[in-house]
Amino acid sequence: MTLMTFDQALRRTETSRRHLLLGNGFSRALFDKKFNYTALFERARSKLSPTAAKAFEALSTTNFEEVMRGLRHAAMLVDIYTKSEPSAAAAMQNDLDAIRNLLAATIAESHPDRPGDITPEHYRSCKTFLAHFKCLYTCNYDLLLYWTVMQDEIQPQVEHDDGFRTPESKVAEYVVWEVQNTDEQNIHYLHGALHIFDAGHELQKYTWVNTQIPLLEQIRDALKANKYPLFVSEGTWAEKLERIQHSNYLGRSYRSFAHIGGPLFTFGLSFAQNDEHILALLEHNKISDVFVGVFGDPNSNTNKPMVARAKQLGTKRPAKRPLQVHFYDAASAQVWDRTSKVRMIK
Repeated sequence: MTLMTFDQALRRTETSRRHLLLGNGFSRALFDKKFNYTALFERARSKLSPTAAKAFEALSTTNFEEVMRGLRHAAMLVDIYTKSEPSAAAAMQNDLDAIRNLLAATIAESHPDRPGDITPEHYRSCKTFLAHFKCLYTCNYDLLLYWTVMQDEIQPQVEHDDGFRTPESKVAEYVVWEVQNTDEQNIHYLHGALHIFDAGHELQKYTWVNTQIPLLEQIRDALKANKYPLFVSEGTWAEKLERIQHSNYLGRSYRSFAHIGGPLFTFGLSFAQNDEHILALLEHNKISDVFVGVFGDPNSNTNKPMVARAKQLGTKRPAKRPLQVHFYDAASAQVWDRTSKVRMIK
């Protein structure tokens, strides 16, 4: 398979209709040692319970979601097979909950501390990439996308509205999301984010502007106080979807993604089994073309499953509403390359 370049993919589409879906590869392209699961596991290892640590070892993985999926299924089965030991299922559920919370805390702990930890050149290159798209959807929890679009002094400008507004009281240290104010929203955190907290009666987004306190410092203080962000880290796509459907914000973003049309670009998305709740929407929505970013050799053992799943997307479409799947060299997009020469293509 020959990959087209990012420029070539852009030339096949219209600026006003392009959408973007980001996966973990977006963050790893800049900070691989911070955002890959192996690095996160090494940072979290000492904080795992003895049984949770053995669960990672038994499954021979450092993937938090894979272990959480295993624990959830095991807890359901052990409750059936060991009725005389109900505490075993409870212990598994406790480990599952603890791992979920630990994942959020470890990402926050591993995260770059300040927006200034990213150079202006990196921001400029990333904004050049993002400016090609009308709506931005991300599966990532970290702050890199948020930090990038907030760099207003760096060109090019990227339209950004995540739907959060100043609360009516106007004295809060945060901003809030209200569904009636989302008509112009074009940034959607499909799986939540570190800086978005569910306060029960309202959804709050922590900001630097309202407090003059660095965002990561606010998030870490909240985690120490046992306040956890809106964070979809369940192990299977079905469990992720269930979590999404129980949040007005996440559900609204999910429905938004279900109704977009035109061309969609993906960058850093693995097309793994736990992405099926998102991939299913592509099989049935109004998207006309999907341009899949591929890192490295598309025929490598790592990329083969992703390419195969992406090719399947169009097979369930009726003939009158076809979906074309294309592949481009993700490196050619130069998303974080400080020497990026990618120019805006209208």
